[in-house]
Amino acid sequence: LDKCGEEVAMAKDIDLKKGELTRHVNKAAKAIADGYIIVIPMENSYAFVCDAFRADTVRQMHVLRGDPLFTAAQVIVGSVKTTEGIIREVTPEIKGLMKKFWPGMVSLNLRPQLGLSWDLGDNNQLDRVSVRIPRAKFAKALAAQTGPLAIASASRKGMAPAKSLGDIFVLDSDVALKFDNGNLRKGPISTVIEADETGVRVLRVGAISLAEIKAIVPGATGE
Repeated sequence: LDKCGEEVAMAKDIDLKKGELTRHVNKAAKAIADGYIIVIPMENSYAFVCDAFRADTVRQMHVLRGDPLFTAAQVIVGSVKTTEGIIREVTPEIKGLMKKFWPGMVSLNLRPQLGLSWDLGDNNQLDRVSVRIPRAKFAKALAAQTGPLAIASASRKGMAPAKSLGDIFVLDSDVALKFDNGNLRKGPISTVIEADETGVRVLRVGAISLAEIKAIVPGATGE
């Protein structure tokens, strides 16, 4: 209880290794719909997520991380169809990359649809959104139910990725729920690709190599 005797919302840890996935997803989806930030496990680290269309909540997520102003959150979705609703140009090359590498560790920096009622932190100045369908089971199921989610690493900017809930240093009142999948294994970072009508450019090589990208898009460029 706080000084006024009112109940203070405390984050609840939920063990994903117990109980049904559907029930866990439903709890997470309700918290998202109610405008809260939650913590979920991704492939190799824990992340903050919230509704991509709630600018105030996205802003608070950036504050928790200590992000500089005009930092854009990444977006995760549950299906390619959802991506087509938020991206204004899905070229055959982009479709090929999605088909081959999603769900998985490829982030595509694409041009968003004009007029989307969101602000991922950049005040809509970048004209790019980094999007992917995660391979992580819980994250993928949640995004499929909720629609686009804004996501960011659940560690302070500049710190190592959070491999367990114990690595996350926020107040319990800062997040509504934390979904625990134990200590996550180390793994490669995602490969980041920028793509539009002018071509495909590999900005960062991670889990997927440049050669693998070129096998799908022979004209792709990169370091």
